[in-house]
Amino acid sequence: MVGAEAGDVVGRGPFLSLFRSWTSMPTLRSSSSPSSASSPLRRAAGGGQRGLSASSSSSVNALCGDRDSDPTSQGDSLSADEGSDFEDSLRRSVKKRAAKRPLKTTPVAKHPKKGSRIVRGRGQKDSELPASDLFDAVKAAKSDMQSLVDEWLDSYKQDQDAGFLELINFFIRSCGCKGNVTPEMFKKMSNSEIIRHLTEQFNEDSGDYPLTAPGPSWKKFQGSFCEFVKTLVYQCQYSLLYDGFPMDNLISLLTGLSDSQVRAFRHTSTLAAMKLMTSLVRVALQLSLHKDNNQRQYEAERNKGPGQRAPERLESLLEKREELQEHQEEIEGMMNALFRGVFVHRYRDVLPEIRAICIEEMGSWMQSYSTSFLTDSYLKYIGWTLHDKHREVRLKCLKALKGLYSSRDLTARLELFTSRFKDRMVSMVMDREYDVAVEAVKLLILILKNMEGVLTDADCESVYPVVYASNRALASAAGEFLYWKLFYPECETRTGGGRQRRRSPRAQRTFFHLLLSFFVESELHDHAAYLVDSLWDCAGSQLKDWESLTSLLLEKDQNLGDVQESTLIEILVSSVRQASEGHPPVGRITGRKGLTPKERKIQADDKVKLTEHLIPLLPQLLAKFSADAEKVAPLLQLLNYFDLSIYCTRRLEKHLELFLQQLQEVVVKHAEPAVLEAGAHALYLLCSPEFTFFGRVDFARSQLVDLLTDRFQQELEELLQSSFLDEDEVYSLAATLKRLSAFYNAHDLSRWELYEPCYQLLRKAVDTGEVPHQVILPALTLVYFSILWTLTHLSGSEASQQLLSLKDRMVAFCELCQSCLSDVDSDIQEQAFVLLSDLLLVFSPQMIVGGRDFLRPLVFLPEATLQSELASFLMDHVFIQPGELGSGHSQEDHLQIEQLHQRRRLLAGFCKLLLYGVLEMDAASDVFKHYNKFYNDYGDIIKETLTRARQIDRSHCSRILLLSLKQLYTELLQEQGPQGLNELPAFSEMRDLARRFALSFGPQQLQNRDLVVTLHKEGIKFSLSEPPPAGSSSQPPNLAFLELLSEFSPRLFHQDKQLLLSYLEKCLQRVSQSPDCPWGPVTTYCHSLSPVESTAEAIPQGYPRSKKRRTEGPSRRQREDVSSSQEESLQLNSVPPSPTLTSTAVKRGQPLRGLEEVEEEGSSEPQLTQRARLTSARSLQHSSPSEHGLDLLDSTELNLEVSVPTDGGRQVKRSCVSLGGAGR
Repeated sequence: MVGAEAGDVVGRGPFLSLFRSWTSMPTLRSSSSPSSASSPLRRAAGGGQRGLSASSSSSVNALCGDRDSDPTSQGDSLSADEGSDFEDSLRRSVKKRAAKRPLKTTPVAKHPKKGSRIVRGRGQKDSELPASDLFDAVKAAKSDMQSLVDEWLDSYKQDQDAGFLELINFFIRSCGCKGNVTPEMFKKMSNSEIIRHLTEQFNEDSGDYPLTAPGPSWKKFQGSFCEFVKTLVYQCQYSLLYDGFPMDNLISLLTGLSDSQVRAFRHTSTLAAMKLMTSLVRVALQLSLHKDNNQRQYEAERNKGPGQRAPERLESLLEKREELQEHQEEIEGMMNALFRGVFVHRYRDVLPEIRAICIEEMGSWMQSYSTSFLTDSYLKYIGWTLHDKHREVRLKCLKALKGLYSSRDLTARLELFTSRFKDRMVSMVMDREYDVAVEAVKLLILILKNMEGVLTDADCESVYPVVYASNRALASAAGEFLYWKLFYPECETRTGGGRQRRRSPRAQRTFFHLLLSFFVESELHDHAAYLVDSLWDCAGSQLKDWESLTSLLLEKDQNLGDVQESTLIEILVSSVRQASEGHPPVGRITGRKGLTPKERKIQADDKVKLTEHLIPLLPQLLAKFSADAEKVAPLLQLLNYFDLSIYCTRRLEKHLELFLQQLQEVVVKHAEPAVLEAGAHALYLLCSPEFTFFGRVDFARSQLVDLLTDRFQQELEELLQSSFLDEDEVYSLAATLKRLSAFYNAHDLSRWELYEPCYQLLRKAVDTGEVPHQVILPALTLVYFSILWTLTHLSGSEASQQLLSLKDRMVAFCELCQSCLSDVDSDIQEQAFVLLSDLLLVFSPQMIVGGRDFLRPLVFLPEATLQSELASFLMDHVFIQPGELGSGHSQEDHLQIEQLHQRRRLLAGFCKLLLYGVLEMDAASDVFKHYNKFYNDYGDIIKETLTRARQIDRSHCSRILLLSLKQLYTELLQEQGPQGLNELPAFSEMRDLARRFALSFGPQQLQNRDLVVTLHKEGIKFSLSEPPPAGSSSQPPNLAFLELLSEFSPRLFHQDKQLLLSYLEKCLQRVSQSPDCPWGPVTTYCHSLSPVESTAEAIPQGYPRSKKRRTEGPSRRQREDVSSSQEESLQLNSVPPSPTLTSTAVKRGQPLRGLEEVEEEGSSEPQLTQRARLTSARSLQHSSPSEHGLDLLDSTELNLEVSVPTDGGRQVKRSCVSLGGAGR
């Protein structure tokens, strides 16, 4: 059975009480005949034996057991919601309708087109099954749907039974059922019996059916299926639609199928019924229009004078009106039957796709035929479904409401609905699904436009923060809401009938004042760039009005505060950046990959416009705000978005001169890093040889650097000669060094020879300690940049003397930095560590790669003392608890985050030195041993380092992991002593770390076999390396290390476990022990090496079975292997992926065993471990044990029979003997 589940379980919850005033089931009635009721769906045709015998939903309910509606529905299939939502009008008796003769305007069916399906003749036998070419034609979607329906109409007119049977089988086939309705079933069985029979035949193994089946052949089936239903009603609207037999029986069949427990039946029949209802709504709308036209013609004819009035015309119009009235009543009867029999039950179906279909079609009914459907009795279903748990259903609800609220004519009839469900619609702005939240904001925009005063200030304030959302679509929608709420009423004026918009300068100024007021007063965010991006789509033309922006900034009497001026400058820079680059700011997610050609053309035009406008005004802006660093820095960034060639093409060199003058004044005046970096980068952009003004800019740069170096030489001479400097002199020297350092980062200042004076300054600081730390920090950076710029000038033709000179400078600087690592100032220590890490990486052995072998003399590897100092710095400044950060301002959230980022940068620099071979790999143990304790802060960095270290040398990496555990254990032993060591919380953390290390080996069990065996052997040696005190019965102090070692036991093969048990027993014989007092760690370790069924035999002699043990049976080991299969691939030649912190992979529905057993890493093949075991066992048949690393167990000699599975499934016993001797 496919998807057999109850179909009607999604309740409405407490929201029924919101609509107690709506107590009646909606029923469509003709406006001219309010007392008329719909006709039944049960009618005999052609003697009463020809049609499907209609059955009530109660009989279908008895068949399927699927009715989740009120149990009192027996005898009345439409009373699902009685007592709460609907009144007893559902049980009104309905009159039967007689077959209507077709209208005279019945269209003639077209002849079959060439290549279309063959029309069945009347001579077909009743015993033959209907052809499936109707379903195949709809599935292929190649023929014209109107021709297809016309052909079916021709066949139906030739043989009504066979034609209708073909239509029924088409819907059955569309459900994915292989069964057919035969003529015998058609004549003798009721609907319920037919559906029961089809349900029994629906025995497909797959859960797919045509509406959900994958593949290109089914991709367009749903669209073709809906188009067929629509065309069928359209082509029958003048003939068979009012015949009674085909439509009534079809509706009865679809109603019964929609109550089935089979998901395919329920889904497909609901879609067909709702599309049929939609088509009937269109027919009813056309009938309504025809009635109105008929009424107007009748009134016009009757109002004529006696001599002009035509009695025959009046009588004809009356007959036509009666006929239209009858047709409308029948259409309304069919719609009522579909709504009550299908929609009322399926809008809360358990399947979200069915619920979405119902709500989507209801929205189309309300829009197309609002006079009948846009009532509170129907709207309540959409209101209830706004609370649906599934994204697609909520989305359909919002889209349906958008269609209603977009029309002012319809909003007048939505007042009650809006008052009841406004809070829910506002709250959906914060929906967890972004597309639903976007539609919710767009719906609120329509309410804001078309229903004045409905949204309160509190409602609007819940939308305002969304303009800073990370998702751009949501932020843009919120920006449009903000624009229509705050800006549009004050800023927009319309002329020319509203077709063209003209914005006066006053309106533009008002816009920017409102924007400033919103950003400053709301205090929602610190960066205006995100607000500009949110408003860009709806108010881009206003934001690109750089003329108004700059005029506001340059006005003398602008009445703007300091914060408003800074914000306005940020808005200017953000709008310029957005227009020039065309992408949102950093951190905002957009689904687009690039710009269209039209957008690129607009971007290029905007870049030219902003450049032409801002080049003359930028010097004026710099001159006005030159004293304020917070305002000058973003103004200098404007040059990044200019088309600098315009300086040449438009002959604007005079403005370039003014800009260079202002730039020099700003640099001399300020020492803030942001201002200096922006100024240095702006000058770098202008110093391009491709520009004709390069010589002029280069001369200005030389003048500026000459000024700074002269000042530095004077101040340095005073510092070297004097033993004391006042604060002003120290500040002046530090500011000059900061300026030079910022420009040295972007420009080559080697010709000014700044290395020697800076080195003298640093040497005095190290030797005497009399140099202030404000001066030391930029001096370190200057020397660092000097070395790097000198390195860039070297080529293969350089003399070895220059290489040695640079090597001497680099080594001397490294010694200075090493001395600074022990400085009392933490800023100097961190700066020295960062510069030293980068310099060691640059001059590592990697520098000769790529044909640069001439640089080999420059390769430098640090000595052991420097390596140990770097590791000590890491322990003191990176691996510290949050409580050790200090007090006061350091506890603030933003400062905590900033400090964490700085510590992560320090750790990343150290790890790069390890991976590039600058530091000894054994130093990685200082990092790995903190993997578990600092997982939240540095887990991704340490994990990536561990992965790459394993790729470099797997054997060495495993030894480092063991070394990390040894170091932690020794530290704990020295602090706490050997008594009760394994009961301490710190020891539990060590076990968790060992478990993480074990999982990091991945699923390559055979590849890691010798590594894991070696790890166990070395661990056993360490645990028994120190004997217990003489004359004492206590256990060795390191014996508890065996419990950590037991975490690696699941990575062992069964044969290796037996060998390790023997090796452990031999090692224990050398240690004095009391047989009456077994050691717990040994018992735990032995259990980890033994299968559950052989635990008693595997424990060394004298160690009884422990009452509290950790069993590692085959099932546990299999789970561990499954968990380990979720690790990333650690192949030597693979490139490790970016580290991820989460994994949702679960094999075969087994629950994960927690973080301590399953490391959240990448997935791999789940069967790899089993394959490795089989491969390992088979490899014993053809290779010696020493090839797998088993000869590492010293001289242990065992006679162990190993059962090796063969291809035939038999167990072949092979003997592995004398594994210890190398020559045996």
